[in-house]
Amino acid sequence: MEQPAINSPENDFYYPPPDVVSMAHIKEYEALYRRSLEDPQSFWGERAEELEWFQKWDQVLDDSNPPFYKWFPGAKTNIVYNALDRHLKTWRKNKLALIWEGEPGDVRTFSYYSLNREVCKFANVLRSMGVRKGDTVTIYLPRIPEQVIAMLAAAKVGAIHSVVYGGFSVESLAERIQDAQSRILITADGGWLRGKVVGLKDIADEAIARQATIENVIVVKRTGQDIYMEAGRDYWYHDLMSLPISSTSCFTEPMDAEDPLFILYTSGTTGRPKGILHTHGGYMVFTYTTLKYVFDIKDEDRWWCAADPGWITGHSYIVYAPLLNGATSFMYEGAPNHPYPNRWWRMVENYGITILYTAPTAIRGLMRFGDAWAKRHDLSSLRLLGSVGEPINPEAWRWYYSVIGKDNCPIMDTWWQTETGGFMITPLPITPLKPGSATRPFFGIDVDVVNEDGHPVAAGEEGYLVIKKPWPGMLRTLYRDPDRYREQYWGKFGDMYQTGDSARKDQDGYVWVIGRMDDVIKVSGYRLGTAEVESALVSHPAVAEAAAIGLPHEIKGNAIHAFVILRAGREQSDKLAEELRNHVAHEMGPIAKPEDVTFVDSLPKTRSGKIMRRVLKARALGQPVGDISTLEE
Repeated sequence: MEQPAINSPENDFYYPPPDVVSMAHIKEYEALYRRSLEDPQSFWGERAEELEWFQKWDQVLDDSNPPFYKWFPGAKTNIVYNALDRHLKTWRKNKLALIWEGEPGDVRTFSYYSLNREVCKFANVLRSMGVRKGDTVTIYLPRIPEQVIAMLAAAKVGAIHSVVYGGFSVESLAERIQDAQSRILITADGGWLRGKVVGLKDIADEAIARQATIENVIVVKRTGQDIYMEAGRDYWYHDLMSLPISSTSCFTEPMDAEDPLFILYTSGTTGRPKGILHTHGGYMVFTYTTLKYVFDIKDEDRWWCAADPGWITGHSYIVYAPLLNGATSFMYEGAPNHPYPNRWWRMVENYGITILYTAPTAIRGLMRFGDAWAKRHDLSSLRLLGSVGEPINPEAWRWYYSVIGKDNCPIMDTWWQTETGGFMITPLPITPLKPGSATRPFFGIDVDVVNEDGHPVAAGEEGYLVIKKPWPGMLRTLYRDPDRYREQYWGKFGDMYQTGDSARKDQDGYVWVIGRMDDVIKVSGYRLGTAEVESALVSHPAVAEAAAIGLPHEIKGNAIHAFVILRAGREQSDKLAEELRNHVAHEMGPIAKPEDVTFVDSLPKTRSGKIMRRVLKARALGQPVGDISTLEE
């Protein structure tokens, strides 16, 4: 096996400060990890005992019908009971559950008591509109408190929520409503983004016209512009919440552990979006445990997951896991650089944020503006940082660590998916870190890297990233499409969950996720991950962000073409393009030298921040770009 170069990130350990280690919930990893794999039933049973159940389970895991696993069958619970109701019996009743800042600067706060009151009122509104256990409610809102309230209220009455991200197009919204067969849509007049109003109600009206299931629309007044309200169909949220029906007490529906909690649609490479289905019991135990151990949540923390509840990151780590842990969360409506690139750092200082969890694309975007914007603020409240969404370039990792974390905040670089429900490969606060590696599997997660035949590959070799045992937070199926679920996730290796990602393990057993299997470029027979080429480009001091694609080449089979966004103050030139090509060759070897470097002002991204390389490729080849409903712009 070829050993990593001396200056490789694989040899570059960052050790957590002693005070972080001494405070950590988990002080030792190896023995507990081994136990969690050898006896998952008792490991997850013990974690579940920390939460409250109306009725205990018959067994922890029913694996009699793979891949349709059941967790805590026979148990009765409701995730909202553990997220809200049980805290009202303790001192946490008066603790802040949510601090929210809107993009224009307005602020709202909710204690556990007041958040529960709003959830109860809205749950009664939903019940008065005929929403019953098992119904699906579609939520299409900006990043405002009502988004959280609507999700919790739907779950409280036993309904399934389907949250559609508030930037999705007419077609995407209509498709998701139709597939979920929702009768109720919750939306807003609009939301704020970069100082402009996003007209959500207009999009919702057009989407409703394209399908036949929506009977009632509840509209939150956020921006105040004139909108169309159809009599008998559309109702203002604030009007409904002031009616006698919306009392502040509401029964929490007991649910079977395996009853559906939510559907979250994720784009497939072909066909209609996949409705990922998660359930009350297993998802609750898994998200509660992962946040508690990985981010070491304490009662005094102020936790900021800078995602949107419209994505799985927001479902798990804005809405459910923080409330299950009794934490105080911060939530922000708008863009990270509006009106200036210090917006995030000003809020970290203002609210005393202790843990910040965000995506590499946001980190790279803010890094582009240099260090001065961050350095003008007191960020000393931060004790842990986190990364989510895609592999983080080592250069961006080091900037985040040194400029934002002041060399004192370990970065929890988490790998997971919509399908997995929560963190799968991740450090703990006690883990020695390597920039760009998600490090080791979480407890109970049996991860491997295998070849085409399903056999483990040697250390340093790239292969398919698979999960070899079921886990509580896993998706149960694809909504109304069990055959597609079986084929897509279990079809290739049978008894192993196929993630669709490529990865390698290094000599220390650390996992390096390279990217989607289709984000690999084969050049002259060598497989090169787009993320690796992009990391090499971003490690150059002129580059803020980069995307790499493979285009057909008559000799090499494929050649690498790079698209680069420069840092503020740097000028594009042919000389710089050549310098960047040579820089990649120096960092990765001559085989990885890009054929071409194109300077751009922006890259096509999904609204969760992932670069859509297929769009770049289609444009370069003059082909149709296909479905771009998930594009940010």
